[in-house]
Amino acid sequence: MNFLRGINSTIRPKSINNRNAKPISVSKRNYSPPDLSTRHSRTKFIGTLPEFVKIVEVGPRDGLQNEKQIISTDDKVKLIDMLTDAGLQSIEATSFVNPTWIPQMADSKQVYARINKASGTHYPVLVPNIRGFKDAKESGVKEISIFTAASNTFNKRNINCSIEESLLRYKEVTDAAHDAEIKVRGYISCVLGCPYEGNVPLSKTVEVAKELFNMGCYEISLGDTIGVGNAGKTLELINAIKSEVPISCIAVHFHDTYGQAMTNILTALQLGVNVVDSSVAGLGGCPYAKGASGNVAT
Repeated sequence: MNFLRGINSTIRPKSINNRNAKPISVSKRNYSPPDLSTRHSRTKFIGTLPEFVKIVEVGPRDGLQNEKQIISTDDKVKLIDMLTDAGLQSIEATSFVNPTWIPQMADSKQVYARINKASGTHYPVLVPNIRGFKDAKESGVKEISIFTAASNTFNKRNINCSIEESLLRYKEVTDAAHDAEIKVRGYISCVLGCPYEGNVPLSKTVEVAKELFNMGCYEISLGDTIGVGNAGKTLELINAIKSEVPISCIAVHFHDTYGQAMTNILTALQLGVNVVDSSVAGLGGCPYAKGASGNVAT
């Protein structure tokens, strides 16, 4: 009955065998109810939260690419237009990849041509190589995303080349993009764990992030592809990355496999990150990471 100490009341003990038990008097004590307004102030934070957070909506690309049933072009266009109407300022529209590998993205040119491109809203697209970049450029794209990983095995399964080979490939893409005045965003997968290699050395993630930044990526999204991160790992990750890349250029991309995405995002925000990738309705996963569930929901 410790939780009742100090309360001036009378209680009757619960007894199945003795229904005639006498009441027990609780002695009078000075009692003041807790001040609930101070509860939040006692919460420990590791830093202050940013005044503004940019959301990068990845549902139309990262979300839909994992769906087995082919979504019609009409429905994709409608989804993106609805996201635009909702006020999102950055919506990853599609991916200019070989449809043999990702059939869901076979209509990328038609989707990009038909969406309502609102003033002030960005519609980046994913490109895997110089061929994809040329197709995106011909479609009038103003921003592209390139992607690699902190795990060699995952990279080979995902884009059929090593980390080093992918960086050489993307150097050609970023040079061409900058010549065309097209912005480039970079993704790094498996920053906190790999479905094939397990733990990923933090030094490798830092190395890849530095390479992408040096080749001209204005923003680098750190992806916990299989959702194994937690607050402690996120703290170590962000602190390590921001020693080589300005915090203003760092974004986070957490999959919610074990329900830790929101906790990890809160940790990153307190460390100065103010760009978060998310997906409408939590759509997503990864075709090359079995068991990885969807992104954190927008």
